[in-house]
Formats: sequence, C-alpha cells, structure tokens
Amino acid sequence: MYELRGVTKLYSRGKETVHALDGIDLTIGDGDRLVIQGPTGGGKSTLLQMIGALDRPTAGEIVLDGVDLAKLSEAKLTKVRSENIGFVFQSFNLIPTLTAQENVETALVPLGVKTKERRQRAADALVSVGLGERLGHLPGEMSGGQQQRVAIARALVKQPKVLLADEPTGNLDESMRDEIMDVLERMWKEHGLTFIMVTHDSAIAKKAPRLATIRKGKITVKENAGSK
Repeated sequence: MYELRGVTKLYSRGKETVHALDGIDLTIGDGDRLVIQGPTGGGKSTLLQMIGALDRPTAGEIVLDGVDLAKLSEAKLTKVRSENIGFVFQSFNLIPTLTAQENVETALVPLGVKTKERRQRAADALVSVGLGERLGHLPGEMSGGQQQRVAIARALVKQPKVLLADEPTGNLDESMRDEIMDVLERMWKEHGLTFIMVTHDSAIAKKAPRLATIRKGKITVKENAGSK
C-alpha cells in the first residue's frame, strides 16, 4: 500500500518557484487501479515519478509497505525499482538493436537471474501479451502497438507488485489504444497488481475505478461511477 503525506515538489524557474506538487495526500491500496488525469504541466508525471521512486519530494512522505521512499539511499531506491515496480512509457523505451526477447530480458539482468531462466521468463512474458511469434523481431520490425506490448512484457517479467504507466497509449491510434488498454487491464487482474496510470485520454479515465485529477499541484480523487 502507498501512503503519500504532504508530498511537495518545488522547482526553480529563473526567479520563480514552481509548485509541481503542493501538499499531496493520497492512499493507494494493494490491487487498486488508479488513473491520474489533468492538464499539461499540472503535476501528473511528477507525481508518477515520486510514486515510482524515480525522484524525491522536496517535502513530505511517500510510504510503500511501511517504508518511506523519500528517506532511502540511491542504492536502496534502485533496488525498490528493480524488484517491485514495473514501468511503461509513451515512447516504449526499447533498445533498437535488441530483439523483443532480449529487450524483455534486460529487466531481469539487475536481479541476477541466470541466462536460461531469463530467456524462458522473457519468452513466457511475450506470449502472455500475444507476441509469442515475435520473440526474435527488432523494435523497428514491429508496429507501435506491438512495441508497447514488448514494453508491457518487460515491465511485468520481473513480477512486480506495482505497474506504473505514463501515457502508454499516447502514440497509438484509437483501435490500438483499446487493444493496449485491454492488455494492461488483463495483466492487472491476472497478476493482482497495483496499477497507476497517467493519461490525457478522457475515454480511458471514465473507465477507471478511481480517478485522480491534478491541477496546479493539487489533487482530488473520486470513485468513478462510469468504470467497468
């Protein structure tokens, strides 16, 4: 479970101080699916970076399973990210010279998984997202939707507790968006993940069980009556 208490993030922009996050209080339970929506520059991605242990708050606490991430050393933060948190990004972030299987394997290298097991787990992860016949393909040989499936497999192959997605359908057309959301929602259910996603897409936001809206660093959360 996540507990965010008074999370504040300040940036300097010339002589101006920008409150990217302004005293955020938020609880995210194990197995929750939360969508974060808001205008550009409102603090969505900054909040996701805090939750994902990619950045530290200027003030406040970010507690994951009783541990305040803001107080951990860089080495311990890296360990938390490697073991517990999977990331999916808008731009896929695949290595162009590696095959789909090799890209997925990269998530297991920091965990010390041996080569044979690494290959098998990567192959199984790709099969689970419908890419069993694309193991040896390079990113440039796949569509945008297929590349995002590889990215999802890479995020999940290490069996994390938390899946974070930052505009994962932002580079996809409407039909491919729906396919990727189906994959993400299926993975959330099958793996019992805590799934937190940032999006601009109101069609996606309307289907989320919980919707957080963030504007000018302030957040409001509601249960979404339109969710499935």
